Amino acid sequence: MIAIQEVTKWNGDIQPNHTYLMNGEKIVAYIPKGKKDVIQLRVPLRLDKRGRQFVELKSNPFNIKTKSSLIEVKGSKGNTYYIDPDAKSCTCSGYSFRKTCRHLNEVLV
Repeated sequence: MIAIQEVTKWNGDIQPNHTYLMNGEKIVAYIPKGKKDVIQLRVPLRLDKRGRQFVELKSNPFNIKTKSSLIEVKGSKGNTYYIDPDAKSCTCSGYSFRKTCRHLNEVLV
Protein backbone atom coordinates (compact mmCIF):
# COMPACT_ATOMS: atom_id res chain seq x y z
CA MET A 1 0.00 0.00 0.00
CA ILE A 2 1.16 3.50 -0.76
CA ALA A 3 0.23 6.96 0.53
CA ILE A 4 -0.47 9.65 -2.04
CA GLN A 5 -1.51 13.28 -1.72
CA GLU A 6 -3.64 15.16 -4.21
CA VAL A 7 -2.09 18.50 -5.14
CA THR A 8 -3.33 21.59 -6.96
CA LYS A 9 -1.06 24.08 -8.72
CA TRP A 10 -2.07 27.73 -8.19
CA ASN A 11 0.10 30.39 -9.81
CA GLY A 12 3.13 28.09 -9.74
CA ASP A 13 2.61 27.10 -6.06
CA ILE A 14 1.71 23.54 -5.14
CA GLN A 15 -1.18 23.34 -2.66
CA PRO A 16 -1.73 20.01 -0.82
CA ASN A 17 -5.22 18.52 -0.64
CA HIS A 18 -6.51 15.22 0.78
CA THR A 19 -4.09 12.35 1.51
CA TYR A 20 -5.07 8.82 0.47
CA LEU A 21 -3.89 5.34 1.42
CA MET A 22 -4.09 3.27 -1.75
CA ASN A 23 -4.23 -0.47 -2.28
CA GLY A 24 -3.73 -0.67 -6.03
CA GLU A 25 -6.34 1.63 -7.58
CA LYS A 26 -8.61 1.68 -4.52
CA ILE A 27 -8.75 4.04 -1.54
CA VAL A 28 -8.50 2.18 1.78
CA ALA A 29 -8.33 5.27 4.01
CA TYR A 30 -7.87 9.02 3.73
CA ILE A 31 -6.98 12.11 5.73
CA PRO A 32 -9.00 15.21 4.81
CA LYS A 33 -7.06 18.39 4.03
CA GLY A 34 -6.14 20.26 7.21
CA LYS A 35 -7.07 17.36 9.52
CA LYS A 36 -5.04 14.68 11.30
CA ASP A 37 -7.73 12.05 11.85
CA VAL A 38 -7.62 9.02 9.56
CA ILE A 39 -10.92 7.95 8.05
CA GLN A 40 -10.80 4.24 7.22
CA LEU A 41 -13.24 3.00 4.60
CA ARG A 42 -15.22 -0.15 5.27
CA VAL A 43 -15.36 -0.86 1.54
CA PRO A 44 -12.41 0.29 -0.61
CA LEU A 45 -13.39 2.75 -3.35
CA ARG A 46 -11.87 3.24 -6.79
CA LEU A 47 -10.13 6.61 -7.18
CA ASP A 48 -10.68 8.37 -10.50
CA LYS A 49 -7.38 10.16 -11.18
CA ARG A 50 -8.44 11.81 -14.44
CA GLY A 51 -7.64 15.52 -14.45
CA ARG A 52 -6.09 15.36 -10.97
CA GLN A 53 -2.47 15.46 -9.83
CA PHE A 54 -0.95 13.30 -7.09
CA VAL A 55 2.42 12.91 -5.43
CA GLU A 56 3.58 9.78 -3.60
CA LEU A 57 4.54 10.47 0.01
CA LYS A 58 7.87 9.13 1.24
CA SER A 59 6.67 8.81 4.84
CA ASN A 60 3.32 7.09 5.32
CA PRO A 61 1.10 9.13 7.72
CA PHE A 62 -1.36 6.22 8.08
CA ASN A 63 -1.13 3.90 11.07
CA ILE A 64 -3.92 1.46 10.36
CA LYS A 65 -4.32 -2.29 10.24
CA THR A 66 -4.22 -4.01 6.89
CA LYS A 67 -6.42 -6.97 6.05
CA SER A 68 -3.41 -9.24 6.42
CA SER A 69 -3.28 -8.43 10.15
CA LEU A 70 -7.03 -9.01 10.57
CA ILE A 71 -9.02 -12.24 10.82
CA GLU A 72 -11.51 -12.79 8.00
CA VAL A 73 -14.84 -14.39 8.97
CA LYS A 74 -17.98 -15.26 7.01
CA GLY A 75 -21.33 -14.12 8.33
CA SER A 76 -24.47 -16.27 8.37
CA LYS A 77 -25.66 -14.70 5.09
CA GLY A 78 -22.32 -15.07 3.33
CA ASN A 79 -20.97 -11.58 3.99
CA THR A 80 -17.27 -11.19 4.78
CA TYR A 81 -16.26 -9.37 7.97
CA TYR A 82 -12.90 -8.63 9.53
CA ILE A 83 -11.99 -9.07 13.20
CA ASP A 84 -9.18 -6.99 14.71
CA PRO A 85 -7.95 -9.15 17.60
CA ASP A 86 -5.89 -6.30 19.13
CA ALA A 87 -8.77 -3.79 19.21
CA LYS A 88 -11.39 -6.53 19.79
CA SER A 89 -13.56 -5.09 17.02
CA CYS A 90 -15.50 -6.38 14.01
CA THR A 91 -16.60 -4.72 10.76
CA CYS A 92 -20.17 -6.10 10.94
CA SER A 93 -23.16 -3.81 11.52
CA GLY A 94 -24.02 -5.59 14.79
CA TYR A 95 -20.69 -4.55 16.27
CA SER A 96 -21.17 -0.95 15.15
CA PHE A 97 -24.46 -0.79 17.11
CA ARG A 98 -23.71 -2.95 20.18
CA LYS A 99 -19.86 -2.97 20.36
CA THR A 100 -20.06 -6.77 20.47
CA CYS A 101 -21.12 -9.49 18.04
CA ARG A 102 -21.16 -13.25 17.63
CA HIS A 103 -18.18 -13.11 15.24
CA LEU A 104 -16.05 -11.58 17.98
CA ASN A 105 -17.30 -14.04 20.56
CA GLU A 106 -16.53 -17.02 18.31
CA VAL A 107 -13.05 -15.88 17.28
CA LEU A 108 -11.76 -14.46 20.56
CA VAL A 109 -12.96 -17.24 22.87
